[in-house]
Amino acid sequence: MNKRLFASIFFAPAALACAAALAQERARWEPEPALVSAPGAAPPSDAIVLFDGANLDQWMRMEDGEPARWEIADGAATVTPGTGTIRTRQSFGSLQLHLEWRPTDVIDGSGQSRGNSGVFLHSQFEVQILDSWENATYVNGQAGSVYLQHPPLVNASRPPGEWQSYDIIFTAPVFEGGELVAPAYLTVFQNGVLVQNQVELQGATHTPEPEYAAQCIPYNLKGEANRRDCTGEMPLVLQDHGQVVSFRNIWLREL
Repeated sequence: MNKRLFASIFFAPAALACAAALAQERARWEPEPALVSAPGAAPPSDAIVLFDGANLDQWMRMEDGEPARWEIADGAATVTPGTGTIRTRQSFGSLQLHLEWRPTDVIDGSGQSRGNSGVFLHSQFEVQILDSWENATYVNGQAGSVYLQHPPLVNASRPPGEWQSYDIIFTAPVFEGGELVAPAYLTVFQNGVLVQNQVELQGATHTPEPEYAAQCIPYNLKGEANRRDCTGEMPLVLQDHGQVVSFRNIWLREL
């Protein structure tokens, strides 16, 4: 008999037994992952639903804490230009976020003046919303970009008037003793297409230069009176940029 064949036949059972023993040593039985159901297009069973088409009770105006004034019709909330940027009443850290958005099909303007809005993670880091269908602008300002930091890997935009989706994984920054020890990271899928792949955020996207600060002023607020502790959980923000953009099916899972 061939020596190699003899050795493989003789030693194979012993090798398999050894591998099985090692696997048992490394096997973990607890803590057992919680059961989460994900029924089709509905939010996962452990999701926090922020907008289901009925009302904006989970949101308030960023400027003054008054109720959100965007228009609600046909299961969607639409920016009424000039009524104000809105934020969640709850605050969050790391999260998985799903939202659907639609720029108006009435094309009026170009570049940054066409379907412009944005979603701000941690009240500071903007994933740009824009009508980027056949609409040239700077690449780190088009839909799917981390505003002024990271262009999208591809342009996954649909024509104006069509619903689009973002699925975002956000890892919040970590501070210790007021000092940054780990920056924030973002992964973004636009319409099911990966457009940001675990990118490191350079800092807030709305400040003159990107920066991390333990004491910061969240987006759309001004003055030292609005400076606050930014080392923990913070609200999610949707931008009123003076243009007509609609939103629906907004939910998140805390990570």
